[in-house]
Amino acid sequence: MTETLPLTGERTVPGIPAENYWFRRHEAVYLALVDDCRDAVVLEAGVGEGYGAALLADVAERVVGLELEAATAAHVHRRYGLDVVRADLQRLPLPDASVDVVVNLQVIEHLWDQPGFLRECARVLRPGGRLHCSTPNRLTFSPGNALDDRPLNPFHTRELAAEDLVAMLPDAGFSGVEVRGLHHGAALRERDARHGGSIVDAQIALALSGAEWPEALVADVEAVTVDEFDLRADDVDASLDLVVSAARPA
Repeated sequence: MTETLPLTGERTVPGIPAENYWFRRHEAVYLALVDDCRDAVVLEAGVGEGYGAALLADVAERVVGLELEAATAAHVHRRYGLDVVRADLQRLPLPDASVDVVVNLQVIEHLWDQPGFLRECARVLRPGGRLHCSTPNRLTFSPGNALDDRPLNPFHTRELAAEDLVAMLPDAGFSGVEVRGLHHGAALRERDARHGGSIVDAQIALALSGAEWPEALVADVEAVTVDEFDLRADDVDASLDLVVSAARPA
């Protein structure tokens, strides 16, 4: 049996049918970064369960994974054979200009010092190196919340809209900023329609109530595939997740 981490709400875990929607949503972003990580020295700052680092390791020259929690780091090593360094992401344990790409997916919203973390990313990148940072879009993830409101998600410290994240990048030492948003494609919009307009809201409502999932929702969640998500540069404020890429100037 494949070892899995417990579901705590802090990270998504592959191989659990009821978690499949969230896993595929995150996997879609990793797949979009494959070409930029090819033959590169990649730092994944916040490796989580490890499936993304393992995917990128198939194309990268090397992947360096960082993770604060000891049990999670040990799991990644056992399951994927990857070496993970335990570290506080706001003080990256790497030399200046030592990596080509920094990947930080669904992590920055967990950090207290977000500008300081971005400065650290710029420090460890080589000139011309790229940062890829994804985060839930505050405008759709927590509708009505202002930037400084305490998020409802207990694992989040500060949730961001696109303009919030983009505004931090120049002072951190980045230029050439590109912003994309992850949206439901046509097949997922059909699934939304079958579940009161949002397959996400349907899952959250049942999780909060503790009620049993209807068979139709179970089937739709288990059937979601990674190609049902669209990552694009238009209509970013309506997106589910933000993917912001930027370069350390050469």
